[in-house]
Amino acid sequence: MLASSTQPLLFFIPGIVLGIAGVVVTVTRRSKTTAVAPLDIASTESSIEEVSGESAARPVDEETIGAAGAVLTTSSGATAAIEAPAAEELAPTVRARTGRARGVFATAFASIRGKGGVDASTWEELEDTLLRADLGVRLADALIAPLKDGAKAGGLKTPDQVIDALRHEMVGKLSNNDRSLKMHDGDAPSVWLFVGVNGVGKTTTIGKIGSAKRAEGVSVLMAAGDTFRAAAAEQLQTWAERCDAEFVRGSEGGDPASVIFDGIERATARGIKLVLADTAGRLQNKANLMEELKKVRRVAEKGQGVVTEVLLVIDATTGQNGLSQAREFAAATDVTGVVLTKLDGSAKGGIVFAIETELGIPVKLVGLGETAADLVPFNPAEYVAALFE
Repeated sequence: MLASSTQPLLFFIPGIVLGIAGVVVTVTRRSKTTAVAPLDIASTESSIEEVSGESAARPVDEETIGAAGAVLTTSSGATAAIEAPAAEELAPTVRARTGRARGVFATAFASIRGKGGVDASTWEELEDTLLRADLGVRLADALIAPLKDGAKAGGLKTPDQVIDALRHEMVGKLSNNDRSLKMHDGDAPSVWLFVGVNGVGKTTTIGKIGSAKRAEGVSVLMAAGDTFRAAAAEQLQTWAERCDAEFVRGSEGGDPASVIFDGIERATARGIKLVLADTAGRLQNKANLMEELKKVRRVAEKGQGVVTEVLLVIDATTGQNGLSQAREFAAATDVTGVVLTKLDGSAKGGIVFAIETELGIPVKLVGLGETAADLVPFNPAEYVAALFE
């Protein structure tokens, strides 16, 4: 009995030994793959004196600017651990990304062409289409009036002629604005301030622009002036690390003007050419927000940098609400241009025309997707062509 029970045991014991050996081998291999010490980003940062949270949160005195008010960090040296945006990313075409807005026009044009002639219903349908695209009543009337005159004079006899004339009028409303992003020619850094309500994509826009400028070889510093949202500062820091830009932030709830001023001073000391400054967008405290932005602009101009752009970021899906926002921010900060985000997801692309014709502020960039390559310069002729083709 003993002999018969021992034989299986002899086979069983080596199995246990092999199993244990396998575990040892597995653990050993895993330990080897994780034995490489992770990159210590903190050790690669420049040695910068850290200020206390109390001093960082203290509002800046505009007469004695320069008191330490922000914790300064840099992402240089950390590029080995950060995956930079792919250089081969291709910019999308406006036509490929504006299908919803184009669909509004295509439906109307098909209906108008189907009638074979031009009558009162043609003008009604065109007006309805322009309003659904969110151009607004005033602009819709201004676009249709010369078409009616042309039809009465006998110059516009067919639906196709009317549609072509509308296209010409729409391009004409947009074609005269300067859409370049200004850089200072001297040694002082250029400062681009970004304003807009929370949720429009302001921080992401800064990250995309920073990535594009770094790809061009321009040195960049990003300043997290929205001190009331820790998530915004963290998101901006991630973008800075990805594109090897420097980064400045302050303590949570600290003075935004102080952070941006310190960022400009830092950029000046290091010979950095461009400062991209985020700002708060708490619309629920609208009066306080506008006063805060006015202060940010004043303080930024007292630094050694030159404010060459104040870019208002607007969500295209908000339609005419975006026009109201543009009025508020333009009055407070002397907006030089608009960045229109989420244009690919909106059927209300007419906000482009409303902003430019009613406020005289050029749309300089449009967002057509999530990646850095999806933020592209706005081309009026290309945009209108995308709506009509």
